[in-house]
Amino acid sequence: MPPAHITPAPRIGFFGGTFDPPHLGHLAVARAAADRFSLDEVLLAPVAHQPLKTAASSASFADRLAMASLMAEADARFSVSDVDAEQQDGRPNYTVDTLARLRGRVTEQTRLFVIVGADSLRDLPRWHDPPRLLALAELIAVSRPGEDLSAALSKLRAAFGEELFAEMEPRIHCIEGVEQPVSATTLRHDLANNDAAASEWLLPGVLQYIQAHHLYGNEA
Repeated sequence: MPPAHITPAPRIGFFGGTFDPPHLGHLAVARAAADRFSLDEVLLAPVAHQPLKTAASSASFADRLAMASLMAEADARFSVSDVDAEQQDGRPNYTVDTLARLRGRVTEQTRLFVIVGADSLRDLPRWHDPPRLLALAELIAVSRPGEDLSAALSKLRAAFGEELFAEMEPRIHCIEGVEQPVSATTLRHDLANNDAAASEWLLPGVLQYIQAHHLYGNEA
């Protein structure tokens, strides 16, 4: 008798952030994670209130969600999620809480991955309840220009201690070689000044949305 067919457990990546605006750097990170870890779906989830950023987002949550939806059209594995919308009680959007909500919506066999840049990996000790976060999901850290993943891991070892880091490390995966020299801060500046350089880092649909809604001081 042939062996029974075993359906692989779903693999879902959660890619949160301000997406202010979503750009080709975000797209490269999401695709690298999806390709390397055979993700069935990547959730692009703009965050309403980023706890580690004191400045408010330039674009509204609704606009950032709409732009993320346009970026999601670039890859059939991508979808947009409002799971990180403003909390009714005003509580900051902690990733660990978001993952707990997601875990309640998927099957027990589903493998959840959180996709982050190298800078976010370095800042992991500042996140809310990192050990619980890594119990709920695995972490995929993707390289960024000027950020050393090995150095970030060394900082985690020093911050958490050898024993706790030894428990966490198998749940942390790194992807090197994704070098997209773009930042949302620079893009917002270029858009405000109608600098054509911004178009090099934005999907056409996202750029058209920005122009149509006059975001970031853009009056084109």
